[in-house]
Amino acid sequence: MMSFARKVVLTLSAHPWVTRLVSRYGMKWGASRFVAGETMADTVRTVKELNAEGLRVTLDLLGEGVTTKEEAAAATRAAIESLDVIGAEGLNSTISVKLTQLGLDIDPGLCLDHMDQIAAKAEETGNFVRIDMEDSLRTEATLDLFKTLLPRYGTERIGTVIQSYLYRSEQDVRELGKLGANLRIVKGAYKEPREVAYLEKRDVDANYLRLVKMHLLQGGYTAVATHDPQIIDWTKRLVREHHISNDQFEFQMLYGIAGTLQRDLVKEGYHVRVYTPYGKDWYPYFTRRIAERPANALFVLKGLLRR
Repeated sequence: MMSFARKVVLTLSAHPWVTRLVSRYGMKWGASRFVAGETMADTVRTVKELNAEGLRVTLDLLGEGVTTKEEAAAATRAAIESLDVIGAEGLNSTISVKLTQLGLDIDPGLCLDHMDQIAAKAEETGNFVRIDMEDSLRTEATLDLFKTLLPRYGTERIGTVIQSYLYRSEQDVRELGKLGANLRIVKGAYKEPREVAYLEKRDVDANYLRLVKMHLLQGGYTAVATHDPQIIDWTKRLVREHHISNDQFEFQMLYGIAGTLQRDLVKEGYHVRVYTPYGKDWYPYFTRRIAERPANALFVLKGLLRR
């Protein structure tokens, strides 16, 4: 159930006056804590700083509500450009894309063509692209597209995401494991009905552990996406007990969250990847970060007072 504080934040963030104000000054007031930059040049500097501390990166171009073929084509070009920039700058970074940003809701065939272009660029540049998972209404279409592209490009170039709050995910991991898929395991962030998803945190967490263990023991590369120290410690014990190489998994966290934990894990010899959003359409993402933990609003208030 959504907390009262989160409801307040999301309600306020939708107000036109708040939207205009934060969109104009938000990067100065605190959005830069969670967003690498509005331009690729700013983002490159941020990635180099993270790389210098031993952190890997995945770049995630922000943008929601794509409704035209032209917008989907522009997002595709931006993803391809980011792969070229990563190669030219020598960055330790992959990219992540959302299929709705590439036109999934407009025309699945068009989306497949766009994703094919991006995967081909990843192959050309020796990089990797992660297909993000969205709400449950798009899970089947996302996995179908992923399975279509996987034989063409292989697990070294393309991967996807599984959400532990969905009932179907255990079967999905079992089937994807047979294909050797590279999977990012997350809990899930969309509001879903009881018919398709666990609603209690303890059930989501328990399924998360089952999925991580299942995929690791299947031999598949596993991205353990969590900021939860207990889950991280559990994963460390699991890989030790089963003699799983550190090269078969990595921890993943969001840019601007749990920075000390990220760096401590690197010092311990683990691979850590930081999901790093960038782009001009940062406002919805920023408000979600505030809503998830309203205490983050303090960073914005401090920025306002500094003005």
